[in-house]
Amino acid sequence: MYVIGTAGHVDHGKSSLVKALTGIDPDRLQEEKDREMTIELGFAWLTLPSGREISVVDVPGHERFIKNMLAGVGGVDLAMLIVAADESVMPQTREHLAILDLLQVKRGLVVLTKSDTVDQDWIDLVKIEVEDVLQGTSLEGAPMAQVSAITGQGMPELLAQLDSMLGETTRREDLGRPRLAVDRSFVMTGFGTVVTGTLLDGSLAIGQEVELVPSGLKRRIRGLQSHQQKVESIGPGNRVAVNLANTTQDEAERGQVLTMPGWLRPTRIVDVRIRMIPSAPNPIKHNLGVTFYTGTSESFARVRLLDVAELKPGQEGWAQIHLAEPLAMVKGDYFVLRSSQWTLGGGQVIDPDPSRHRRFQQGVLEKLEVMAEGSPENLLLKALETAEPAGLTALGRTANLAADQTIELVTSLVESGDVIVLGSDVTDRNTMVMTTVGWARLMSQIDTTVQAYHEANPLRTGLSREELRNRLKLSQAVFTSVLSLLAEQGVIVEAGSAVRSPDHEVTLSLEQEKSASGYVAALERDPYSPPTDNALDPALLAVLTERGNVVRINDSIVFATSAYSEMLGRIVDHLQTKGAITVADVRDAFGTSRKYALPLLEYLDQQKITRRNGDERVLLRAPGTDA
Repeated sequence: MYVIGTAGHVDHGKSSLVKALTGIDPDRLQEEKDREMTIELGFAWLTLPSGREISVVDVPGHERFIKNMLAGVGGVDLAMLIVAADESVMPQTREHLAILDLLQVKRGLVVLTKSDTVDQDWIDLVKIEVEDVLQGTSLEGAPMAQVSAITGQGMPELLAQLDSMLGETTRREDLGRPRLAVDRSFVMTGFGTVVTGTLLDGSLAIGQEVELVPSGLKRRIRGLQSHQQKVESIGPGNRVAVNLANTTQDEAERGQVLTMPGWLRPTRIVDVRIRMIPSAPNPIKHNLGVTFYTGTSESFARVRLLDVAELKPGQEGWAQIHLAEPLAMVKGDYFVLRSSQWTLGGGQVIDPDPSRHRRFQQGVLEKLEVMAEGSPENLLLKALETAEPAGLTALGRTANLAADQTIELVTSLVESGDVIVLGSDVTDRNTMVMTTVGWARLMSQIDTTVQAYHEANPLRTGLSREELRNRLKLSQAVFTSVLSLLAEQGVIVEAGSAVRSPDHEVTLSLEQEKSASGYVAALERDPYSPPTDNALDPALLAVLTERGNVVRINDSIVFATSAYSEMLGRIVDHLQTKGAITVADVRDAFGTSRKYALPLLEYLDQQKITRRNGDERVLLRAPGTDA
């Protein structure tokens, strides 16, 4: 799926075009309908002639609502710059185009609306002016379409044009680290809080634990929808509505980023490359106060210029942005800087978590240049992201790096917190490593799996280790290292052959406790020949087994633990004294029948306490010993 965004001057027909294309009115608010002007972001969708599904984000064109426009234009795959044929290029046409250029939206087309209101000669003049305005921007040379939302003129051609352009657009890669910048939050009766946004970098699934950054609030996904259709999971590049469990609307406002827990840290300082727009009304001077926009979030900020005294319109330079409020960003994210009235410039985040820099330091500037172009560490991380967990030998081969250099870089990445080592020796070339993001993803997957098991099996201690390993598709060696690290970090608890959440406890209701007590009492009344027709809920029986109240010999025979312990002790004493024991000996010793004596001895064989030798059993090891 792809996301298309509109841009353009107020009253140039953006919303009317969206409605004509999709049949959906993107203006949701009554105030918008009364004023016939878009104020908030609008959303719609359609299926193109090829069957390709697309989402449409409609933005307001009025200069007073530019921050709403900025919240909607990030993350689009293709932009439609709307220009009314009867008015041509206007102030917000230029500003919206400048913003698309700063955000490096390189796929787009110009749609000349209201083409039925003017003659073709006038439209040709408008096209010339638009071509001139596009010069030097990311949309230079973009195709143009002339349409009328009223008469339908040019609409089939526009749809075909969109289809063709999206067919040549690369789909978003799933990096395994979902990010959804919340652009809308509302409450649905009977469901709770729902947030919407464009999903980037990864996938989401029902039941998954997510975190809202920068607030740090962790919740689970109760439901997912895309285009008003319920889905179990969804990948990057899609518009999605996420129903969050136990969340108020105030806790999930626009500007938060919904992601997987533990990897995305909010920041107040970012290193950036700033590009001033040529039409900026004034330069950016050192320590200038601006509003910083990225994704759907914003914050007041001060610009600390690192390589020049001031940045004039059309110039570029290095800067460190100090934010008044912490925001969630990653390297490579785009941003826009505005004064109270004007868009001044923007650029790309180079380092989302730097230390404070002194100005005019050549070493700092050189480091920023390397980070912008891509360092060996970045190359190694990229290679690791595609196939993790990975051994150092395989990783070095994938990244085309020497073994010693691989170890050196991984050691550096471990120290910087970008890589996790599944073991203790990073110099061992067989050591497995993961990115911090991959580790967070794996932790989230394990947590989701274990929590789902607890919900489905509340009376079981936990999920078996082997079943969990099979679900994760990890080798035994890697899985053992993963569990060891997870237990060390307090994410899971290893309980014998099972794995459980630290906060999971098996709790029985009064009725269940009564049933359990009655069952054990029935076993104790006839300890050596306990009833086999006294059925008990299998889950409840499992609880009694795990508690140590009973010992389950086979599918039908269960002994009270007190009886089993007595029988075991007497059998071992017999073996230590006489050397061997038969089924008949056990039957006679406890006044029971072969129905119980034989399964008991077979169970002791399975436990490696006895070993069958013809019709007799001999002692293999005494309970509590290794041999």
